[in-house]
Amino acid sequence: MIITNLPDIPNKDYDILGIVEGSVAYSKHFGKDFAAGLKNMVGGELKSYTELINGGKKIALDRLEEEARDMGADAVLNVEYSLTNLQQGLALVVNVIGTAIKFK
Repeated sequence: MIITNLPDIPNKDYDILGIVEGSVAYSKHFGKDFAAGLKNMVGGELKSYTELINGGKKIALDRLEEEARDMGADAVLNVEYSLTNLQQGLALVVNVIGTAIKFK
């Protein structure tokens, strides 16, 4: 399956199947959150938050791809992520959306 943020695939004919998406609400372990709070005081990368974002993005993208496969898609175009913080940083909502297509 081709998954891209490009608006189209040059030199390919395809039918648009519709919008597909994947979402996840993801939270951190309290201990990692506490450690990240301490790190925030001195500066530097908050690795537990990076792991949270990357984990959430992977789950959401997997769900998008599963929805596209269920529609019979060969590819998903215009893929975009959105991330929203919930509960004052204790949880993250990741949504990914795109356009499913089928090659002719």
